[in-house]
Amino acid sequence: MLFITPTDYKNYHKFATNSERKISNEGIKRFSKIILPKNSILVTCIGSDMGKVVMNNTEAITNQQINSIIPNPLKANNDFLYYSMVGIYPTLRLFGGDGTAVPILNKGDFENLTIALPPLKTQEKIAQILSSFDDKIVLLHKQNKTLESIAQTLFRHHFIENAKEDWEEKVITDLFEVKDGTHDSPKQKEFGKKLITSKHILKNKLDFDNAYFISKEDFEKINKRSKVEQGDILFSMIGTIGLTYLEQSNTINYAIKNIGLFKTSQNKKFMYFVYLWLNSTFGIKFIHENRGGSTQEYVTLNNLRSIVFNIPDDENFNLFNQQVKPMFDKIYHNSQQIQNLESLRDIILKKIFE
Repeated sequence: MLFITPTDYKNYHKFATNSERKISNEGIKRFSKIILPKNSILVTCIGSDMGKVVMNNTEAITNQQINSIIPNPLKANNDFLYYSMVGIYPTLRLFGGDGTAVPILNKGDFENLTIALPPLKTQEKIAQILSSFDDKIVLLHKQNKTLESIAQTLFRHHFIENAKEDWEEKVITDLFEVKDGTHDSPKQKEFGKKLITSKHILKNKLDFDNAYFISKEDFEKINKRSKVEQGDILFSMIGTIGLTYLEQSNTINYAIKNIGLFKTSQNKKFMYFVYLWLNSTFGIKFIHENRGGSTQEYVTLNNLRSIVFNIPDDENFNLFNQQVKPMFDKIYHNSQQIQNLESLRDIILKKIFE
């Protein structure tokens, strides 16, 4: 059975489909009274991610950092209630920002929240409209996952299963530069350019919503050291290490902090190869062998600069790129479509619930 904590939310869209930790059969018996039925509404109630909302699509148990709602089917539609909670996110954050260092929404305040409940038929119609957006978004995410899995299979075929002993070894810095973001902490501003850190690297996207603004001066200063360009790869070096993001956009309005930057834009022949290498068994082994830290794991810039590749002949390499490029183009197109659908859904949400 799923044991859901706020840490799991980074992997969710609308539904909690999995969790890093599970409850054993013995635990299920012990905590049977707090098992949440399918389609409960789960709201994080502490920390920087406070106010995030998901539904569980199977029975689950959560830790104490999550407040849960079990809808009464005679009064509330599950999906409508989910979107209602998503729609009052600013209110949830307001309740949690009572001057404490760590935002927290206590159970008493949560239980006293009020939402407007139209007749059930109206709830169902509203939920159906909003769910149609999320259904399409989930479908596109699944398609991206499949495309990347196929690309990873092709990577293994070309560079692992059919590797040759006479391939040339190359240190990564012989192919392009490897840098990292600023180590400073620029002051937060009300507007400006976004500062991206490791925690903002998600699957096929960057979490701009939870990143803060910095001044134009700080933005330009950071970019003198580590400017991100189309075709570069970002790599999380601190905390949850090994998260990757391939920047395929030609409009880049952010700076980076404590993030590894593979400048594959300088040698785009290696763009897909390096991205897939980092997400392959090679990359997993590299992280395992080079990570340091106890309370917070990290890899160093020197570690990243020490990576060695076995490089095949140009014919094999070019064939690989021809095969995977359409997949990455489609992933990027899907990701753009996801962003557009999310924006349109959020506009409708605001009109309904604000």
